Formats: sequence, C-alpha cells, structure tokens
Amino acid sequence: MPEGNTALAQAAIYLALAPKSNAVYVAYGKAKKDALETETQPVPLHLRNAPTRLMRELGYGKGYKYAHDFDNAEVDQQHFPAGLEGRKYYIPTDRGFEAELRKRKAKKKTGPDK
Repeated sequence: MPEGNTALAQAAIYLALAPKSNAVYVAYGKAKKDALETETQPVPLHLRNAPTRLMRELGYGKGYKYAHDFDNAEVDQQHFPAGLEGRKYYIPTDRGFEAELRKRKAKKKTGPDK
C-alpha cells in the first residue's frame, strides 16, 4: 500500500502542476452537448463490429480503415454520426504549450502526405 500511495501522490502533484486549458474546457462542453443531443444517432456502419455473418451482410464494418495500416497512422474516414460530420471540438489557443499544439495540428493538415 505505501508504494501505491506514493504513486497516487505523484500523479496528483503532476496533474496539479500541469498546464490547464480553457480550450479543453470549451471543447469538452461542446462535445458533451453534442453527445447528449445526438445520443440516439446510430454509430456509422463502418465503425460497427461485425462478429456474425448477418452483421457482415448488413454492412457492419464494411469499408473500415485501420489507421495503423496507413502512413502516419492517419486515415480520411468519418467517425461521427450523420449530422456531426466535420465537427472540431478542441481548438488550441496561441498561448503557452497550446501554441505548440496549434502548430502541430496545422503541420498535420498540410504535411507532405496530405
């Protein structure tokens, strides 16, 4: 138990000292709102597991792209239900470490493989 307590204390201190982000707070609020308002929207067929023949025949899992089989583990594939396509929730600020994250996101969009 003492070793577990020390690890928990270290984790608590790390989190307390970690940079906080209002952009995360805003993103979480938007995502939560969308989730609650669209909870009855079906999961896209290509994301559904197909453990049975019937499910495969109904198109479950058809066209799914496993990201790790592609360059940079990135795929152009819709993961949101209908009506939420293209939503962007987290938009890093131009302050602190988020400025670096903003640069990384911009580079990812315009990288050599895009």
